Parts: sequence; structure tokens; C-alpha cells
Amino acid sequence: MQIQTHTQVIGITSGRNGVGKTTVSVNLAVALHNMGYEVMILDANPSESNALTALGAQCLFNLGHFISGEKNLKDIIFVRHYGIKLIDGAKTIESMTTLKPDQATRALQQFSDLEESLDFLIIDLPPGTDPSVLSFMACTGRRLLVIRGDKEGLADAYAMVKILCSDFQLDRIYIIVNAAKTAQEAQNLFNHLNNVSTKFLNRELHYLGCIKQDELIVEASKNNKAVTEFAPTSQAAHDIRHLALSTSELERKEYAEGGLGHFVQRIIHLHDLKTS
Repeated sequence: MQIQTHTQVIGITSGRNGVGKTTVSVNLAVALHNMGYEVMILDANPSESNALTALGAQCLFNLGHFISGEKNLKDIIFVRHYGIKLIDGAKTIESMTTLKPDQATRALQQFSDLEESLDFLIIDLPPGTDPSVLSFMACTGRRLLVIRGDKEGLADAYAMVKILCSDFQLDRIYIIVNAAKTAQEAQNLFNHLNNVSTKFLNRELHYLGCIKQDELIVEASKNNKAVTEFAPTSQAAHDIRHLALSTSELERKEYAEGGLGHFVQRIIHLHDLKTS
């Protein structure tokens, strides 16, 4: 019999750089925390710690120290002044999809220990269609794809949707439109992408919301702050809070082992597939 999980694991990515994926990840996390939820961000960007930088944070240890056995999971968690927990994934995303059995067992135990104290784990993933990124994305309970309104951006977004749907057989991908001029423009962009996906992939996408153009969210990022703190009455802050509400109202994923446990078990399964 299935039981409802406590932690909802959300992967956030984009088809390419420069669409505001990390800005969305960080601001969504802060807005969820402001609603009373316990939230953790796993910064899985291999080139630089984008989410940590956006929050003005620096972790002493990273996920590599946990995977190697040097540190326990709780030792590498940094708590930002918002109360949001942070893990620096450093350059370990590929390692997480190729864990040895003993490492996977340890990861399963220690992630599962966080289950009752965490409502949302938001994983800020690198952009693009690298196999390790998409494997990691496929392991999450919810997949959020951030897009912006230009032809190249939509083409990159469709390429990612195609792989996730065709290769990983995923049936629910949620779209967030960032930096839209109007709500109608955002809806039109989603409709276009959804129509193409429905026609050629037989997969219907799901619209989660939009963040309209607002220089204050850019200024907030420059000051390493969430826009809901930097400019709480701004349009961007309003849109972020609405996005957080929509995210919190998504149907809860249910797994017999729990959200975090299931997330790690899927990574273990990827390891088994690669070594069988």
C-alpha cells in the first residue's frame, strides 16, 4: 500500500543558458519557505554554484565530500538566513548517477533521514540535453522547464522535451515562462510549445505560470537577494508568490518509500542499468 510522501523533489532546468532558470529556482524556494514550508536547494550546476551565488552563500563542503565518505549529509548542509537549506552539488552530478552500491545505500539512508523535516527539495540543474543532466532530471518527482520567448529558446526547450518524453517516457512536464512582456504573451508561448509537443510527441505539457519582465528581479539578483525580500510589492514578487502557490497545489506525489528515498532509489536504478 502506498503512503503519501512528505518531501516533494522538484527538478528545474532549461533548454539553454540565459533564460533565468537559477533565478526562478532560488526565488521559488524562498517564496515556498515564506509560505511556511521547509525547503532545501541542491545546486547541481557543475561549472559554478549558481544558486549559492544568487543567495550570497558559500558552503564549506559539497556533495563530493558526502559521496566520498568524508562527510555525512547533514555536515554539508548550509542554512541561509532565509532558513532555506543549501547543498553545493559542485561537479558531482555525473557521480550521483553512477554511485557504487555501497555509496547508493548510504545515500538512500541519509537522504531518507531528512524526509520528515523537509517539504520540498528543489534541484537547480544545468541547462541543455547532456545525458547525465536528463538522467538526474528523470529521477525527480516533478520536472519544471523554464523557457523564454524567442525562436532559439523554444527550439532548445522542445529538444529537451523530446528527449525527456521519448527516451525517458515522462508524462508530466511543467512549463514556466520567464521574462514575458505580458501574461498573454506567456500563455501564447506555452500554447505554441504545447501544440508542437502534442502533435509530434503525443505529449501534453502543463502550464505552471509566468514571471513577467521586471528590472527589480534583476536588481535583487545583483544584490544576492530574493525579489520577495528586495522588492516585496513588485510585479516579479507577485508572480513568484503565485508560482509558489501553484507549485504547492500540485497533486502530491506518492511513493511507498517516501519522496527522497524514491529519488535516490531511481538513481540506484540508473547505476544498475549502466552496469548490467
